[in-house]
Amino acid sequence: MSARQGFTLIELLIVVVVIAILATLAIPKFANTKQRAARTAGLADVHNLATQEERFFSETNRYGNVADTAALKFTPSPGNTNLVISLAGAPAGTTGYNAAISIPGSQTCGVFVGAAPRPAGMPTSVPDGTPSCW
Repeated sequence: MSARQGFTLIELLIVVVVIAILATLAIPKFANTKQRAARTAGLADVHNLATQEERFFSETNRYGNVADTAALKFTPSPGNTNLVISLAGAPAGTTGYNAAISIPGSQTCGVFVGAAPRPAGMPTSVPDGTPSCW
């Protein structure tokens, strides 16, 4: 008598079912990883911009605008676009600023400092000087 080798159909079906169950548990957990990474990069960009704005203010006694990004030594992360910086005070930039940057996934990250108004769409619960995404 010769011995049969291999798997039965039932054994293969059980393995397929186990893999399907594991996939249904893992896919939702990792589905929004790219968006979370973009949001984290956006928050890091806004935090870095705020740090550079404070450095620029200590050197020039005013906050910088988009035209000053070279002097601010700030470059957004790849994929983060449409940097907008609005200055407050007279002359401009002496009492505060707000900044917003678009991130992938139709979201915006921003910060406001001093007398500048909040960037458009920023929740009112976010305190002055705190980077946030919305």
